[in-house]
Amino acid sequence: MPLHDEILEQPDILAGLINTQKENIEGIVNAIGSPKSIFIAARGTSDNAARYAKYVWGSYNQVPVTLATPSLFSIYHKPPNLSGMLVIGISQSGESPDLLAVIEEANRQGCNTLAITNQKDSPLANQSDFLIDIQAGAELSVAATKSYSAQLGVITMLSAAWNNSDNQWKEIQQVPGFMAQALAVETDISIFASRYRYMNQCVVLGRGYNYATAFEWSLKLKELTYVVAQPYSSADFLHGPIALVSDGFPVFAIAPQGEVFDDMAKLLTELKLNRLADLFLISDNQTLLELADCPIPIPIGIPEWLTPIIGILPAQLFSYHLTRIKGINPDAPRGLTKVTRTK
Repeated sequence: MPLHDEILEQPDILAGLINTQKENIEGIVNAIGSPKSIFIAARGTSDNAARYAKYVWGSYNQVPVTLATPSLFSIYHKPPNLSGMLVIGISQSGESPDLLAVIEEANRQGCNTLAITNQKDSPLANQSDFLIDIQAGAELSVAATKSYSAQLGVITMLSAAWNNSDNQWKEIQQVPGFMAQALAVETDISIFASRYRYMNQCVVLGRGYNYATAFEWSLKLKELTYVVAQPYSSADFLHGPIALVSDGFPVFAIAPQGEVFDDMAKLLTELKLNRLADLFLISDNQTLLELADCPIPIPIGIPEWLTPIIGILPAQLFSYHLTRIKGINPDAPRGLTKVTRTK
């Protein structure tokens, strides 16, 4: 099936991207310099990649990142002042009119514009000053998988180029190998998926760099399995939504080691031991994994800022296998098409 094949292609796609786009990305960075602020237009899965960019470019490059409200450009025709910003459109297809409206207005205001897309001849690419082809190849499945991880890869490469950081580049080079290791636990994931055959609602938790992962994982569960999956940061979850959790309530979480690990571990321990949540966990910490009903290990030693590229793979595989178990065609989610054009 295309979806399954595309999930498994991702280590090779990232390796190819790193090898072939490094020079182009460094050239773009040399041309535009270091931006003082960045404005990103994206929808759906690409919007989750933009959430990741907020953390990477904010922390590693000290650049404030704003996510666009496209309807201000396409419907209200009252765009904000973008003066001095680098304006980036992130889109698998590069065809949505509302994203194009943002880029067109940015061009009118004299901003540098950059397209990050899988379609190098798309309207988005043609309207932008600069282009990064994510080189994911034809993505036949409606649900985006390989285009998402490729977008994340480009975001990390831009960060390394802006910093002229050999250390960041070295860490990025390790990503395809870590991805291949993460895919090796598919058998366990397929077995665990049967546990959730009758699930109709859950929460998905992540924080920091993996705030984006929580959103993307929940999107995959919604569009593929039709589960009402609500994403939260562990901090936001404490401000009310924690009341959802009682005996057997499904909690999905990604909690790799890093700066936010202690916060995540404290919350997940509370949810499991005191609120009796059913816990599905992706982590590289063995002690925390032992707490979970369904523990999914990812390789030890991944730099925290890169864990979203690896951690999303088991989440994709889980969503795929749950879809199959529920008797749903993973390549034809109801009412969806590959290219979504919004105004």
